[in-house]
Amino acid sequence: MAAALLLGLPLLGAWGFVDAPLRVYFDFPPKPGRIDHAPFSWPVFLLLALLIAACLTPFIARGIGVLLQNRKLHAKAKPLERFPAWGHAGLLICAAAWILAWSRFSWFAPWQPYTFPFLWLGYIIVVNALCQRRTSTCRMLAQPRFFALLFLASAVFWWFFEYLNRFVLNWYYVDVDMFGPAGYIFYATICFSTVLPAVWSTADLLASYPFFRHAFGDFIRIRPQHPGLAAGAVLTAAGAGLFLLPVYPNWLFPLLWVSPLLVIVCFQTLAGRPQLFSPVARGQWQRLVCFATAALICGFFWEMWNFYSLARWEYSIPFVHGFEVFEMPLPGYAGYLPFGLECAAVGDIVKGQLFTKASRFGKAG
Repeated sequence: MAAALLLGLPLLGAWGFVDAPLRVYFDFPPKPGRIDHAPFSWPVFLLLALLIAACLTPFIARGIGVLLQNRKLHAKAKPLERFPAWGHAGLLICAAAWILAWSRFSWFAPWQPYTFPFLWLGYIIVVNALCQRRTSTCRMLAQPRFFALLFLASAVFWWFFEYLNRFVLNWYYVDVDMFGPAGYIFYATICFSTVLPAVWSTADLLASYPFFRHAFGDFIRIRPQHPGLAAGAVLTAAGAGLFLLPVYPNWLFPLLWVSPLLVIVCFQTLAGRPQLFSPVARGQWQRLVCFATAALICGFFWEMWNFYSLARWEYSIPFVHGFEVFEMPLPGYAGYLPFGLECAAVGDIVKGQLFTKASRFGKAG
């Protein structure tokens, strides 16, 4: 049902209210310029910056306070293991792919557009090696089936965002015509498959530091008195926003990043199932903060590695397109925070399905 809403409502809104054939939303690769984005606006920029600051200030203040008051967090824990040899292999893969992606060697020209997945394969290996060094375990080795499924789920997961972006065109790809439509879909799917493993691995590494538990393990408690009613209201609002997304792309584009999370969590709440925000009722925010921060860290590397790559993406964001860090306008990095929570929610669904199927056949999860 969540997938049906995310796929169907924007298309239904475009069919009813946009004077353009629906086929334009299925161009591969997507073409820039179809939507007339609003120019930079200082009032909107400042308002959005204040909103972001208001949301983040309690967490930043809490984190700084814990760092200043808790001296134990400053003590360096002795590593349980040496950095594993396969971690060094990941470093070599990442370094080689980085050099080849940003250089323009004539002998490597036919393969240069294909460096992106190797950058992230190396990153994923290195981050898991760091987890192994700190905790004597890592998800890549401890849960290989789940970790492999993350790659498959990730490809489908990011195609949802690519689909929603067709209605707002906040980003587009350049120098990708060489792939052709079929080649573009195939290669993009391989690239998209690295998103969830990268974010989950980074969140695991962050969770190994006691700071997140000390700072956010007993934080703000939020307990809605009528969770079902609240979920229904939020789901209705999110559905209306998705329906109107192609009609008002300049104003509703932030829904691109928050609507999948809202839809998933609301359906889980209405079904009476545990959802991503359930621990918040007990003041336990550490997992949410780890995943949001993990996506922001990955976002920095996504934008940095994209900047000098041959096949890359660029942005066109209404009202706030200024003060770019790499290609991304500075306020756009805030979108990685809810994106990290969506990565956690989708990964939890994958893990739940895996454990359910394993229990049916009497296997260990």
